[in-house]
Amino acid sequence: MTLTILGCYAATPRTLTNPTSQLLEMKGRMFLIDCGEGTQVQLRKHKLKFSRINHVFISHLHGDHFFGLIGLISTFALLGRKTDLHIYGPKGIKEIIVLQLRLSNSWTTYNLFFHELESDESVVVYEDDKVKVSTIPLKHRVYTNGYLFEEKTDERKLNIEAVEGYDIDEVYYRKIKGGGDITLDDGRVIPNSELTFDPLPPKSYAFCSDTVYTESILPIINNVSVLYHESTFLESELQYCEKTMHCTAIQAATIAKKANAGRLILGHFSTRYGSIEPFKEEAKTVFENTDIADDGKVFEF
Repeated sequence: MTLTILGCYAATPRTLTNPTSQLLEMKGRMFLIDCGEGTQVQLRKHKLKFSRINHVFISHLHGDHFFGLIGLISTFALLGRKTDLHIYGPKGIKEIIVLQLRLSNSWTTYNLFFHELESDESVVVYEDDKVKVSTIPLKHRVYTNGYLFEEKTDERKLNIEAVEGYDIDEVYYRKIKGGGDITLDDGRVIPNSELTFDPLPPKSYAFCSDTVYTESILPIINNVSVLYHESTFLESELQYCEKTMHCTAIQAATIAKKANAGRLILGHFSTRYGSIEPFKEEAKTVFENTDIADDGKVFEF
């Protein structure tokens, strides 16, 4: 699982920072999460093969989280894309994008599918044999969702030495990897535990931006491997959180601790601050395994 931060700052883009967007690679899939202004430039800058992006997840319809989407869609068409593109986001996102395409007479060369969301409950929005994606209802000034990405458990790994030691034919390998025991010609039953190794534990990633502090998300993200949580303000600006419906670094760390997260990554920093290091320092007073995002930073899990 690899996470590339394309942008992680709040509100207005600057020459050295970008609004929210990130690319998650999980089980061979490439998911774009939010698409702030300049996203496609960041994708090119970091030499990411964005033609592999088939699913885009938009948290909410504030500009710093989706103004780059129409540009990305248009570029895909200019490059002659043929692969379907699926976009998940709040109700209204289809109207916004289609209006821009229609008025500019810039229709796509590929199928564009919109999956509009309006439920206040967590729902599964994407699932295949490797990955499941669910919404994380957040509390912001407009309808907003985070997203929980979960790996599915892999097949068991063959213990080749043991399998060959029992002279088991390859025709049974699929059954063994699926967890089945094997009965030999002499009637002996060989338990699966002797023939396989446990697969790696599945990992999960929760993206939570933007939101006021809310513990309603805890049951959804409980025991998540990695939590990305917005931390727009430091504790000295706590008074702005209720009005803007954002969080402080300490509030994000509190959520991580209560969710028993494996790791916390902070992001969505207000551009009022000269340095983002204090965010990490404050959060670590509550949750030790904390890191900070930054444009272009890559996390390998």
